[in-house]
Amino acid sequence: MARVTSRLAGSGPLSTGLYYVVRNFLWLLMLVWLRVRVRGRHNVPRTGAFILAPIHRSAVDIPLASLAVHRRVRFMGKDSLWAKRPIGAVLSALGGFPVTRGSADLEALKRCIGVLAQGEPLVMFPEGTRQTGSTVHPLFDGPAYVALKAGVPIVPVGIGGSEYVMGKGARSVRAKRCRVVVGAPIIPPDTGGKAPRDVVSNVTSELAAGLQRAFDQARRDARLSD
Repeated sequence: MARVTSRLAGSGPLSTGLYYVVRNFLWLLMLVWLRVRVRGRHNVPRTGAFILAPIHRSAVDIPLASLAVHRRVRFMGKDSLWAKRPIGAVLSALGGFPVTRGSADLEALKRCIGVLAQGEPLVMFPEGTRQTGSTVHPLFDGPAYVALKAGVPIVPVGIGGSEYVMGKGARSVRAKRCRVVVGAPIIPPDTGGKAPRDVVSNVTSELAAGLQRAFDQARRDARLSD
């Protein structure tokens, strides 16, 4: 696993400019095509690092969730995607950073902590892989662990409608109404950079509740029903 350097790849002015060009294009595209609306932007910290923790129902969840944040967000990707320099450079500019596929989970979490140490927001899907349905699936402890180690808040994000745009197993993209709801930040207790198992469990439970509330509201806003 490569160490996080003092400066993340894709942090220069050209890369930052590319990110905002792509972001603004996506915003316009989703505004028109998916009729996306965002509720609760005031819950996003204006400065400092934090974890953006969206529900995961679609391949388009990262761009949808990132629309709630005016700053660039970082996200993990398989290191093989960085094998070709042009592709890797674009991914880095868009906020991605490589994680070695098949590496120990702890190493990936350490890399996430390193990213947050640079003061940048980080996307982590607490459900792991894409799921289905209107109920939040059991969460992984990774976001809570990283939040405690890095001393940063977790911001739950509900996304309604994305499952019908490009859900699990879908091979095509469909135009469906989407709504994004940003929940109240979860502030982990100050543990001095430690992550006791019971505290991690408590923070994960709090995240699950906050994520379900945001998801329920997003589904209502998107006029979805079970």
